[in-house]
Amino acid sequence: MTEKGYSKDEAKNIIGVGTTKLYQLINSGALRAHKIGKRTIILRSDLEDFLSNLESYPSQKKEG
Repeated sequence: MTEKGYSKDEAKNIIGVGTTKLYQLINSGALRAHKIGKRTIILRSDLEDFLSNLESYPSQKKEG
């Protein structure tokens, strides 16, 4: 297996959130994380799944 794993700092920079929000996402189960000893990693596939399942931002385009 050659899948890339990201540290918490790398993952939060990729998705553009702070530390508190990252922990909220992990603790709620919205973002899967794995432990290796004391280290927490987020697999690329888990990060991609999380991002692809985010709700789309509603369009503010006005008709007329």
